[in-house]
Amino acid sequence: MSFKISEVCDINSFNLSKNDNLNAINYLDTANLNVGTVDELQYMEVGKDKIPSRAKRIVRKNDILISTVRPNQKHYGIIKNVAKNMVASTGFAVLTPKEDKVDPGYIYNYLIQDHITTYLHSIAESSTSTYPSIKPSVIGDLEVDLPPLEEQKAIAHILSTLDDKIEVNNQINKTLENMAQAIFKQWFVDFEFPNEDGEPYKSSGGEMVESELGMIPKGWEVVKLNSVVDICYGKNLPTKKLLSDGYPVFGGNGQIGFYSEYLYEKSQVLIACRGAASGKVIVSLPYSFVTNNSLILEQNGTTVTHEYLKQFCLEKEFYNYATGSAQPQITIANLAKANILIPHRDLMNMFSLIRNSIDSKVLSLFNENNKLVDLRDTLLPKLMSGEIRVPLDEEGEAS
Repeated sequence: MSFKISEVCDINSFNLSKNDNLNAINYLDTANLNVGTVDELQYMEVGKDKIPSRAKRIVRKNDILISTVRPNQKHYGIIKNVAKNMVASTGFAVLTPKEDKVDPGYIYNYLIQDHITTYLHSIAESSTSTYPSIKPSVIGDLEVDLPPLEEQKAIAHILSTLDDKIEVNNQINKTLENMAQAIFKQWFVDFEFPNEDGEPYKSSGGEMVESELGMIPKGWEVVKLNSVVDICYGKNLPTKKLLSDGYPVFGGNGQIGFYSEYLYEKSQVLIACRGAASGKVIVSLPYSFVTNNSLILEQNGTTVTHEYLKQFCLEKEFYNYATGSAQPQITIANLAKANILIPHRDLMNMFSLIRNSIDSKVLSLFNENNKLVDLRDTLLPKLMSGEIRVPLDEEGEAS
């Protein structure tokens, strides 16, 4: 039986009001929800932090979030684990499934099919707004054929099994990244790297000297960033040229799509240089294209290793190098003034070996996830169309 999405889901029905009297919120912006994964929630205290005017949509368990701007960038997801006082940007259409009629997982998987995304983006590109965007009602007017509820649940279960494995891999990668961050902080921020006797350097009385970055271990130095890297802009790439497959494209907020060409064979350290994200540090994948919304730190020698440069920048970030309030930006000249700490070479190499080992494991799980996504994307339209039917037992469970 066919239904409009608006008949089986409430859309943008729960919004913040002055009567909510919240002390803090966990804010989700469109840039931090990518293909079902929440990358980051911004914890903000009311009265202390500047709350974005777009922070309006109250998020509940099993809500489906779909960005109404540039749908082809796939900023969508289903929220199974809701943070306290979770609020999403008005850049999302927030769909609350009516669970007596539809399974949330089923309707979510229906909405993220490639042909649905392509259709929504085609509508967005014909809009007259500043950015390609759609009205939430466009999603509400989509029609879906619904099998019996138990069959919906069985289909959703099959697909969620793949999603759960992907999420487990993502969590492992986050743990690995946290390990690298902890080691870097201990060695290059707290200066508690192992000395010649295997003891923590600073707390064991290691000699410290003054520098532009404060007290640092004797023998280390501080230099300007442009003395160890060449800073350059990425290349212009109109969003209409982005593809649904190909080489990854990185802009000022991370990966934004795919393209038929790549600029760099190796992973690069990027600094977002335009808009609100100016100063954000991004690390591209191998064989990627980088747009001119990012500055690229190209190593020009062997003073620092790629692994050290990457972790140093991730720890530092560069928001304070942005100028302009209406449209913040970071220029090459501004970024060139940044300082970078140069430790002893043997310690840098030791860290780089650890970071490289972590990166190998992260990349392996990333590649495994890509294969799982391919399998999922192959099954999805076949399950939704009924080409593959899920057999149910007498109790309505998948058999």
